[in-house]
Amino acid sequence: MADSEFKLLFGRRSLVLGSGSPRRVALLTDMGISFTQIIPNVEEKLRPREEPFSYAQRLAKTKARWVIQRADPQQIVLGCDTIVVLDGLILGKPSNEREAYETLTTLSGRQHVVCTAAALADGVGLMTSGYETTKVYFNDVSREQIEEYIASGEPMDKAGAYGIQGMGAFLVDRIEGNLDNVIGLPRDLLNKLAERVNRIS
Repeated sequence: MADSEFKLLFGRRSLVLGSGSPRRVALLTDMGISFTQIIPNVEEKLRPREEPFSYAQRLAKTKARWVIQRADPQQIVLGCDTIVVLDGLILGKPSNEREAYETLTTLSGRQHVVCTAAALADGVGLMTSGYETTKVYFNDVSREQIEEYIASGEPMDKAGAYGIQGMGAFLVDRIEGNLDNVIGLPRDLLNKLAERVNRIS
């Protein structure tokens, strides 16, 4: 899908990426979008009885609001959050190699869902938000393969302990949905959000 609405919006408004993700930086750069970056500092904690996809969308909105308070109010902030969900449970970023091993072992040979939420906000307030999901099917992987992958260091800063766009590609058999959503910046969703903003501004 073309990024026409997104590019139209940020051809006339200045974008701030409210994320520290190098994957999101690379994807925006590939799209030819100019932006600055402010890394949000917000609590990422699931509330009681909160559904995973709602949690991701809440965090995206919270990050966007946090960043816009530290940016020019005329700018538009893009806040994002990506989660990996298996059997209704969120698998976050591993805090150590043992957690990375446990996560990857659990995902081996199974299907999980990657959800990326995005939100746009400016100095007036939240403009719009949404999320996209992609089903990811893992190959059966051996203990040796998992340990070798963990030794590379790649899993340690990623939800679900893997990066589909990097060395972790061998883990994945197939996906149902958009690859850029798994990487962490769903272009179709961004285009839809930008279209909503373009209609009202």
